[in-house]
Parts: sequence; structure tokens; C-alpha cells
Amino acid sequence: MEVSTKWEGDMAYTMTNTTGNMMHLDPNGDGVSPMEAVLGGLAGCMGIDVVMVLKPYADKIERLEIDTDGDRNEEAPKFFKSVAITIHLDGDVPASRVWRAVKLSDEKYCSVANSLNADLSYKVILNGEEVEDPKK
Repeated sequence: MEVSTKWEGDMAYTMTNTTGNMMHLDPNGDGVSPMEAVLGGLAGCMGIDVVMVLKPYADKIERLEIDTDGDRNEEAPKFFKSVAITIHLDGDVPASRVWRAVKLSDEKYCSVANSLNADLSYKVILNGEEVEDPKK
């Protein structure tokens, strides 16, 4: 995997992957900050995993949205100490299956989650209601 990141002046950069897709990074302007990109990458990675694991229920998933809230170290380096992840899923999918998908992503499949040293915590909102992990 390879990306090229080009300085655009001040604190702005444009990241381009090998297929030509780009992301504008600019913490002080019209782009996302690099740390926001990490949170978005985490959510995207987990979302891909959850959809893959829930493939038997794919026609029943009406919405999947993942919110990430990172708590950063106050002094440099300002790494993520913890990240709270909330998975909003609407559809006729058993809560136990959603939690299984989340755990498989966290423990086995999500390369981004497994690249972070932060403590990750999860919450699942199924059809607008929080559902507890049945294996807690």
C-alpha cells in the first residue's frame, strides 16, 4: 500500500493513492486534520468489516453509521488515549449478530483498530435503541 502526500502550503496537504483518489488534509482550513482522517479510517474499516460479517442480513440493513470520538493526550505527542465508537444500525438484524460483527472487526479484521494503541470502547444502537453486548 502506498500513498503520496504533497505539501500545499501552510499546514495543508493532499494525499493521493495509487489509483488517483485524493484526500485534502488541512487542520486549519477546508480539509480534515490527519487525526480526523485516522478516526474516519477507523470507522470506514470497521464499517466494511461489519457489512461483510453481516452479509447474510445485507438486504435487511437500512442504515449503518459509525461515530468515533477520540480523547487525545494533552501534551505532544497528542495521540489517541481512547476512542469511543458508536455503531448505528437500522434494520431487521439480531443484536447478537451485530455485536459479533463488531467484535470480529475489533479483534480480527480491522487493520486500523489493530494499528492503534488507544483503548477502544463500543456502543451499538440497533433501530434507535442501545443494545447491550449479550456476552458481557
